[in-house]
Amino acid sequence: MSLYIDFPPVKDVLVQGMDRIHLPKMYRIRQKFNPEKLENPSKYLQERLHADLSNQEDFRGKSICITAGSRGIPHAPELLKTIGDALKEWGAKPFLVPAMGSHGGATSQGQAELLAGYGITEESTGMPIRATMEAVKYAQLSNGTPLYCDKYAFESDGIVLFHKQKPHVDFRGPHESGLAKMMSIGLGKHVGASAFHMQGFPQFRQRIPEAAELFLQKLPVVFGVGVVENAYDEICAIRVAPPEQIMEMDRENLALAKERLAKFKFQDLDVLILDEIGKEISGYGHDTNITGRANGTDPAFQNILSCQRMVFLGITEKSHGNGTGIAEADVTTLRCMRSIDWAAVWTNLITAAEIQGCRMPMYANSDREAILLAIRGCRGIDYSRIRLARARNTLEIYEIEVSEALYEELKSRPDIETVEGPYAWSFDEAGYFLHPIK
Repeated sequence: MSLYIDFPPVKDVLVQGMDRIHLPKMYRIRQKFNPEKLENPSKYLQERLHADLSNQEDFRGKSICITAGSRGIPHAPELLKTIGDALKEWGAKPFLVPAMGSHGGATSQGQAELLAGYGITEESTGMPIRATMEAVKYAQLSNGTPLYCDKYAFESDGIVLFHKQKPHVDFRGPHESGLAKMMSIGLGKHVGASAFHMQGFPQFRQRIPEAAELFLQKLPVVFGVGVVENAYDEICAIRVAPPEQIMEMDRENLALAKERLAKFKFQDLDVLILDEIGKEISGYGHDTNITGRANGTDPAFQNILSCQRMVFLGITEKSHGNGTGIAEADVTTLRCMRSIDWAAVWTNLITAAEIQGCRMPMYANSDREAILLAIRGCRGIDYSRIRLARARNTLEIYEIEVSEALYEELKSRPDIETVEGPYAWSFDEAGYFLHPIK
């Protein structure tokens, strides 16, 4: 089921003071981060699988489930195929399952479509994809919360956990987004994700490790593959671990991911513009570890970026209409609002017990109007020296646009490179940007 709303164009909204608001000239700059990466991730993974696993003979004749999550991972189809090919070489019969809780509208078809949007198909991986929303209860936490596992994974002879480690957008702990969370929530499907999230994010620091340890004790996990990305959305580390080392790997990879996470080279901003948000970018559409706008209240998210207003201009195609996170925008556009499948958003957020995220932001008839309204909505600023930045999304902040006033503060930094500018904004006749940030 989908729910798209034909929002009306904005009319008869009277805004005083707009005659004082002007769009600043912009500069394109390049922010420099640690560029270390794996040149051939698939080949590296193949080598690690053969070198780090000593029980290869144990897979012969077994049906092995490999997890595929809802976060975008560079080279994901090739990496999954590499795992599948190794298992086939060892005599196993591997298959994939979507391990993504309620994403994809909490339907098996929607979850399979999400994977296809990432290029993960039976053809690209050489393995069947078995998508279901059925789950089996296998244990419960010490506080009585039931734990579930995807039916196909539960019935398999072995489970391979494949996911990337990254900081979560709502809580801090030794295990955030990664293999432990996939065992606790992603493989629990809709029913398991709902039960787990009803505890609230403040419980996750304690409950995710507890749930993951129970999963490892009671289910046939055969090994885990953890991936870490650098600030350029490229893979900088891949590790393979047997079951008894998965939790340690998950912790260590998370620490590395936090070191490599991109951050803006400034802390104070009047307006931040993101061309797009999306589920493959972050569970909340944008990474609050970068924008500073946490859906929760964890003090660890404070002092990341102080930004008065945020503008979200669109939803990624790979999100299939799931605009979760749009509530954090102060202003968006009519086109963006019409592109959102509100059933997918509400299903996702109700599952996570985060219904405040279901709120709808103010919208404008175009990109240009949305940005002008965001500037107008700032308090106590010099409109002639607006501190404004524009990025494609929170995965790609290495090349961004900044206003003249902000550029003057940044241009002498050794980790900033000027690409071009100053230049004026370019919009089409309808007021939408002519060119995305590349």
